Amino acid sequence: MSSSEHNPELLALDTGGTMTDAFAVDQQGRYTVGKAQTTPDDESSGVVDSFNDALGKWGTSIEAGSGTLRGTVYSGTAMLNRLLEREGDAEIGLITNRGFEDTHRFGRGIQSWADLSYAGRLHAREHEHPEPIVARENIRGVRGRIRLDGTEMVPLNERETYRAIEELIDRDVDIICVTLLYSYQNPEHEQRIKEIAEEIKAERGRDTPIWLSSDQNPVRGELPRLNSLVLEGYAVEPSREQLHNIENALEERGYEAPFRVLTSSGGTVAPDHDWLVETMISGPIGGIFGGEYLADHLEIDNLVCSDVGGTSFDVGLITEGHYPTRWDQSLAKFMVNIPMAAMDTIGSGTGSYVRVDRASNRLEVGPDSAGYLVGVSNEHADLETPTVTDCTAMLGYINPEYFLGGDIPLDVDRAAEFVEDHIADPLGQDPIETARGVLDIVERNMTNELRGMILGLGYSPENYTLASYGGGGPLHAAGYTRAVNFQDVLIPEWAAAFSAFGCATADYAYRYDQSLDLVIAPDMSNAEQAAEILTETFHGLREQAIEAFERDNIDVEETAFEPAVRMQYAGMLDDLEIVIPDDMWDGEIDAGDLDQLVETYEEEFAKVFKRAARSPELGYMVTVAVGTGIAPSPKPSIPDDDLVDDDDPPEEAHKAGREIYWDGEWYDATILEMDHVQPGNTVTGPAVVEAPATTILVPPGFDAPLDNNRIYHLEER
Repeated sequence: MSSSEHNPELLALDTGGTMTDAFAVDQQGRYTVGKAQTTPDDESSGVVDSFNDALGKWGTSIEAGSGTLRGTVYSGTAMLNRLLEREGDAEIGLITNRGFEDTHRFGRGIQSWADLSYAGRLHAREHEHPEPIVARENIRGVRGRIRLDGTEMVPLNERETYRAIEELIDRDVDIICVTLLYSYQNPEHEQRIKEIAEEIKAERGRDTPIWLSSDQNPVRGELPRLNSLVLEGYAVEPSREQLHNIENALEERGYEAPFRVLTSSGGTVAPDHDWLVETMISGPIGGIFGGEYLADHLEIDNLVCSDVGGTSFDVGLITEGHYPTRWDQSLAKFMVNIPMAAMDTIGSGTGSYVRVDRASNRLEVGPDSAGYLVGVSNEHADLETPTVTDCTAMLGYINPEYFLGGDIPLDVDRAAEFVEDHIADPLGQDPIETARGVLDIVERNMTNELRGMILGLGYSPENYTLASYGGGGPLHAAGYTRAVNFQDVLIPEWAAAFSAFGCATADYAYRYDQSLDLVIAPDMSNAEQAAEILTETFHGLREQAIEAFERDNIDVEETAFEPAVRMQYAGMLDDLEIVIPDDMWDGEIDAGDLDQLVETYEEEFAKVFKRAARSPELGYMVTVAVGTGIAPSPKPSIPDDDLVDDDDPPEEAHKAGREIYWDGEWYDATILEMDHVQPGNTVTGPAVVEAPATTILVPPGFDAPLDNNRIYHLEER
C-alpha cells in the first residue's frame, strides 16, 4: 500500500504501564494501529516508536505525514503511576481552616478500602489509610469561616495568614495549596490569602505558586476538593514536562498541529491548561469513550466495556446508550471531586506478579505488576517473580517469537522454570496445572467484577453485549465471559489500541463546574427564580470556556456550548448528570423549561437505578451546574467491508500450528495471522489469531466469526 493512499489526519495514543498504543486516522476515516514498549523515563521515545509502527503499515511516517495532521490526542497512566508509586518530589504546603489541619491525614473511612478487590474489602486485615501526600509540618490552619450559604460567619484572621505563609515559604515548599470550608460558595477568604501571599512573595523575591481550590474546581466536598488540589501539585504538575517532551519530539519531526490530552469526562485539553488533574486517569477511561462510539454505530443499547491491560482490569457500563459520570471516585485511595466516566478497576492484568502466600499457602495474583518488563520470560528484564504472561506463554496461548511482533522474544523454558520453582513446587502441584490455575484465578476475579458491577445496578448480564479489548482482553475474553450469559462478546480487530481509538473519538472540550445546591420545588413554585440562577451560572461557565479556546487560538465561532446539571431528588445522596436538551437551551433557561429538565432527569434515573424508588414529591435539587465548550475534531470511521462467501480463513492466513492447554488437556490449535483473516470467515476453536499487538484465543468449543466491521464475535458452541 503506497503512502499516497493514506494521509494521516489524527493520531491518538494510550501510554500504559506496559505498552504504548497508537491509533492513526486518515482523511477518509480509515485507521491503522501501532504498538511499542512504554518508555517511562522519557515517554516521547515510546510515543514516536508507536506512531511510526502504525504509520509504517501505510508506508509513511510522522515526518512524511506531518503536513496533513490536524491533531494528536494523548492519554496515559504516568500521572496515576507517579501517585501509586509515590514518585512525586514536590514539597507541598497547605493552608486550611484552623482545627482542620488533620483532614488530609485522616481522610474518610472509605479511603481505607477503596480500590481493593471484593475480598480485600471484606477482610479488615487489608484495610489501611493511604500515606498522606502533604507532610503534617507543612500544614497551617488559619481562623475564619464561611457558612454553607456563602455568608461570612468569622472574618479571616490576617495576622495568622501572614504567619502561615511566611512559615511555609521559610520551609521552602514548592507550592502552597489553599482549601477552606465552603469556599466554592464564597471564595473571598481564599482570594485574600492569595493576595497576602503575593505581597509576601514580592517582599522576599520568591515565586512560589499559590493555588486555590475555589479556582481549580469550585464544588462541594471539602476533602475531595482538598485532595484534588494536592494531587495536581504532587502527581500532575510534574507530568507537564513529559507532555511537552512529547510535543517537542513531534515538532522536531515537522509536526505543527495541536497536541491535546484526554480528560476523564470525555473531552481533550491543551497541556498548558491551568488544571490537568482531570487527565490523571485518561488511559483506561479512553476505552469507555470508544465503547460509546462503537455502541452508537452498531446501535447497541447496553454495552460492557472490559479492558485487560498489563497492570489492571477496567470495566465500564454503557446503559441505554450512555455512560454515567461519577464524582465519588478515588485515585490511589484518595477521594477526589473530578468528574469521571463511571469505571471500576481491579489490580489484575497480564503483567501481574504471581506468588504463593506464605500464611495461607495459596496462590496470590497482583496487585503489583511487572509493567513494561513483561515477566521472567523476558530475559532482559532481569525479574525473578513470575507473571500472568509467563503462565500464558507456558500454555501455548502466545507465540514466544511474535510477542510485540518479535521485538520482545520470550523464553518459555525460563518461565516454566520460575513457575515451577516459585509457585508449583511450594504448592506440590504440576507446573502446567499451576499455570492454568493462575489464569483461572485471574479470569474468575474478572468475572466477579463484571457480575458485581452489572447486578449492582439492578440489571442482568443477559441485557448486555460485552466488548473485550486491551492488549490482553482478546486473550482472556473466553475465560472471563464463558460463565456469564452475555448477549454477545465483541473483539474488535483494533482491540489492542481500543483506548487510543477512544481518544480519537473525543472532541476538543473544556469543562467547568460550579456547585449550586439549587432546590426546585415539587410544585414548581420557584421555577422562575431557579431558571434565572441557572441562566446566570451557565453564562459564567461559557465565558470560562471561551477564554480557554481563545488562549489556544481556536476560533470561538466554530465551537459549541453544552450545558448540563447534576441533579437528584431532594434528600438523596447520589446525583446524576443530565445534559440540557438542545431544544431547551437557546442562551437562557425559562421557567417553563424546568418541566422538561425534570422529565429528562426522571428518564435518566430510571436507566441508572433500574429498581430504585422515585420520590418526586420531595422536589429536586440541582447540585452542580456544568458547562462544556466543544470544538469538533476529526473522527475515525468503523470499517464496513464486503463479506466473503467462504467460512474458512484463506490459506495465507494459516501459520505453523502449536499445542494449547485448555480444561486439563492439550489440543492441536490452528494458528492464524490476523491481517489475513477476511470478513465472513469463522475462526473455529481450538485456534489462536495472532497479531503483533494482541492475540485472540478461541478455545475448544468456541467459534469467532469476523463480521463486516472487522469485529470478532466470540461464541460458545
